[in-house]
Amino acid sequence: MDRADSEKINPATLRPEELEAVYAISRAVALAENIDSALDEIIRLARPVFIFDNMVLFLRGKELLEPAYARAIGRGRFKEAELSWGEATAYEVLQTGRLLSRIEEGGEEITDRTRFRFLLGLPLYLENHLEGALVFIRFGGPPYTPDQVRLSEFIAGLVAQLIGHDRLVKHIAHLEAERKLNQLQEDFIATVSHELLTPLGFIKGYATTLLREDIEWDDQTRREFLTIIDEESDRLRELIENLMDSSRLQAGTLKMSFQPLRLDAFLRDVVMRALSLHDNIQIELQNGLPELRIMADASRLAQVFDNLLTNASKYAPNSTVKISVIEEQQSVHITLSDNGPGIAAEHLPSLFKRFYRVPNPDKNVRGTGLGLFICRQIVNAHNGEIWAESKVGEGTTFHIRLPYNQQQADQVLSLRESNQ
Repeated sequence: MDRADSEKINPATLRPEELEAVYAISRAVALAENIDSALDEIIRLARPVFIFDNMVLFLRGKELLEPAYARAIGRGRFKEAELSWGEATAYEVLQTGRLLSRIEEGGEEITDRTRFRFLLGLPLYLENHLEGALVFIRFGGPPYTPDQVRLSEFIAGLVAQLIGHDRLVKHIAHLEAERKLNQLQEDFIATVSHELLTPLGFIKGYATTLLREDIEWDDQTRREFLTIIDEESDRLRELIENLMDSSRLQAGTLKMSFQPLRLDAFLRDVVMRALSLHDNIQIELQNGLPELRIMADASRLAQVFDNLLTNASKYAPNSTVKISVIEEQQSVHITLSDNGPGIAAEHLPSLFKRFYRVPNPDKNVRGTGLGLFICRQIVNAHNGEIWAESKVGEGTTFHIRLPYNQQQADQVLSLRESNQ
């Protein structure tokens, strides 16, 4: 069948049951979620009026004709490895661009009725381009009737439309993914450039000021300037470490090493370190912490708590952070709660996404949106979970749940460990 022949097909030539099948197939194709489910529905609806045992969809590849879909549903389906799937027929259809009906005879080792294969190959045209072939196979006959051939032509036309729609959807999705990636890269470059230049500007400015020979600085002023340089250097180091961790996650080279960890002692160390770094928050650690042991990478887990407490210092200054531990049956549940300004509900689902930052009116609060993303990856690597609850004006609570016992070998963590 060439394109001119296909345009002459008239639904009026179909019998009522065939026409009903065509309409049902058209509806199924329109409602199908993907091409495979649509082809499954085509088989289910067409086979009662058009008996066939195998259906194979071949699409033109870069060099070869490739099977994109194949189902054995009738005679011979338990001997699939021995049966032809119509490759020769599909190649001939692609060479001629026309419908092909033929009979093949199997080898001498096949003695039952599956030895005789009645094949019907149909070209698939998409915008006047021959894109593939649809092959129906019937074992043992009878030959295809003219009515069945007409029905198969309608099915081939619907399959071609389905392929076109699938390609269009994939093309749109690809363009949208590229657009989002380009926007993400632009936002990332802008954010990182700003975040790097800000501490560098402080360091350069105050260092240059101290080096001026025309001014004599007193000890107090000199110490104040050096303190700013020291703090901005720490800020720059933190930013670079987050960028490096994010890069290692992207490359799949962030290593984790699991050892037994006494949780109560670990949390006391975390609190002492945080109090020495952040003088604008109070930290209250639960009294009488249970002596629990977990398998963990101590340095990476400390990175999670350090980041959460640093965020509290940034976004909930002058608040009290309460750290509590709840023993559960199979895991330990740790909460960190502050009484700061809180986070609006619409931001919570995106809080742990890479580069996501909650809008903040205070321009002095800086960040890249990498910290919580890295926290989630680390907690996931511990077979745990992390989430946040918050109400505007009432504060924020971060929850971390970690299993007590796990057979966890050293591993390399990547972005593929969880959804972005």
